[in-house]
Amino acid sequence: MSAAPALHSSPENALEVRDLRKIYKGKGKVPDKEALKGISLDVPRGSFFGLLGPNGAGKSTLINILAGLVNKTSGHARVCGHDIEKDMRAARRALGVVPQELNLDAFFSAREVMEFQAGLYGVPKASRRTDEILAAMGLTDKAHSYARTLSGGMRRRLLVAKAMVHQPDVLILDEPTAGVDIELRQQLWEYIRKLNDAGTTIILTTHYLEEAEELCDQIAIINHGEVVACEPTEKLLSKLDAKTVTMVLDKDIETIPASLVPLNPSLSHGRRLSIHYKPSEMAISKILADVAASGLNIVDLTTEEPDLEDAFLQMTSSRTTS
Repeated sequence: MSAAPALHSSPENALEVRDLRKIYKGKGKVPDKEALKGISLDVPRGSFFGLLGPNGAGKSTLINILAGLVNKTSGHARVCGHDIEKDMRAARRALGVVPQELNLDAFFSAREVMEFQAGLYGVPKASRRTDEILAAMGLTDKAHSYARTLSGGMRRRLLVAKAMVHQPDVLILDEPTAGVDIELRQQLWEYIRKLNDAGTTIILTTHYLEEAEELCDQIAIINHGEVVACEPTEKLLSKLDAKTVTMVLDKDIETIPASLVPLNPSLSHGRRLSIHYKPSEMAISKILADVAASGLNIVDLTTEEPDLEDAFLQMTSSRTTS
């Protein structure tokens, strides 16, 4: 991965991070913990950006620094051109954060949560979109219910709604669909997509890798406090030099022909022959020609591309724990 350019206020970037470090001081015999080891990355304005990594990788520390909840040890960061320290108020106003923790006042109703948050950000009453956002999150019928009476999934949706009251330019979603059922998850993403289409920059952390693959146009993978990859999603997936071709034969076979053994195929259900191969080393036409030359007849064929989970595992497993 090439080094990120020097920090400057770029109109093309919603988020700019340069050499950001965070060291948590140990107590007693507990050693210091370096949570972030000089992270640098750019998030383009209007993008749907995935921030992925295993538990303890440093994602939440990064988000909390941007949100002003954790002090950085060193480095710099800007949100929409505003330095998170020198121009703290403007940086925080440009940012909306949906945290992992369900931090809602148990004695406020959903509507009161929204109105209170809007007041904190100085949103005039005439400009508030409380009803619109609650409806988008499927919470209209719970507007007057106390937060403590809501299910876990409903509280999660209320957190998303709360983060959007001041119409932030950048919305960070930290595991937003944890505990949310499939139907409401789809409803949430439909609304988030509309926000993104309208120009809001979305930064998503999730353990549902299929979500990130479907939604994000660019992905950064963090592991052990370092950025190990940061590229457009399609480019990241293209680096995985692996495919699988599965062929259905016209009849069952008991053994794999000797001429195909070097391809290390697997046989299932008597007539399903699967071969894993590297496109950079072997063309699929060569595989099909070898199968035909062995005397086998193919009646159906499917190919399987690697997905984001494969990329994630490859990127994170290649880095040993520091």
